[in-house]
Amino acid sequence: MLGKVCIKPDRMCLVEADAAEKIAVMKQADLGLDLTTKRTRKREFLDEMGRVVPWRALVDLITPYAPEGRRGRPPFAVETMLRIHFMQQWFTLSDPAMEEALHDMPLFRDFAGLNWETRLPDETTILRFRRLLEEHKLAPQILAVVNELLGAKGLMLRTGTVVDATLIAAPSSTKNASGERDPEMKQSQKGNQWYFGMKAHIGVDAESGLVHTVRGTSGSVNDVVEANALLHGEETEAWGDAGYQGVAKRPDAKDGVRWNIAMRPGKRRQLNKTKRVEQLIDQLERIKASIRAKVEHPFRVIKRQFGHVKVRYRGLKKNTAQLHTLFALSNLWMARRSLMGAQA
Repeated sequence: MLGKVCIKPDRMCLVEADAAEKIAVMKQADLGLDLTTKRTRKREFLDEMGRVVPWRALVDLITPYAPEGRRGRPPFAVETMLRIHFMQQWFTLSDPAMEEALHDMPLFRDFAGLNWETRLPDETTILRFRRLLEEHKLAPQILAVVNELLGAKGLMLRTGTVVDATLIAAPSSTKNASGERDPEMKQSQKGNQWYFGMKAHIGVDAESGLVHTVRGTSGSVNDVVEANALLHGEETEAWGDAGYQGVAKRPDAKDGVRWNIAMRPGKRRQLNKTKRVEQLIDQLERIKASIRAKVEHPFRVIKRQFGHVKVRYRGLKKNTAQLHTLFALSNLWMARRSLMGAQA
């Protein structure tokens, strides 16, 4: 046993020895001497994402806006801070929780390119990096860089778009400094229930299901209002559920785009399947539904895989910036097999 040697062992001595042994193991991990053989799911996830994220292109995007550090302590490398920022999105960590995780978990330090002997970013440093991205509107550009990579690999086509929206809940509590709920978050009804928060509107590639456009609004904004803003301009076909009825007649409708909107559920239930024409109509609705299903995949990734089920910040601007980053990372996650296969 490592640590303190006890001539007459007692409970305190054994505790100190156990702590010393844990520290030694942590130091071994940071020196590349980790004897652990189990490949945990978290380690596998970080290994895969570390391989598919276009780090060099993203660092080149952010570097012109990063502080030069001519005074005081030298700043952390842009790639280190970007890796930390992405881990926050993947594991739903606040700034203080991310700082603690870097101290507690060798795996996180290793992914960020840090070790036992280097200083670690504190929560203020992590916060400032996020604000740097928000101030210069870099989150939408991160999504654009990722999609440029995916397009170059032939993973994103441009002929069709599926649109949809999902509700992201916001805290309804008024127990805060201002004594009120976030004024930019509104209520929205879905079915017979009311939800308080914002909406994430996305346009995805109809072939691959990868997100190319993201819009954030308050929860009270109707889905159809944002529909035409979710098109990239090169598609000829667009799909949406029954909530997008009338989208082709709106003032912002784009020429050359044919909308394929789902029939309202009540009207579809009234179809007489014994009649050939109405049977064909029902089959057409099934085909449209199979295409629209691709838009649900990115929502599942950010909510189930990344755990983003509630807004983290106050105001639409910050939360919409986070959504751009989340959907950029969800694109990489969904396309990771193809990207890693291309690297092999």
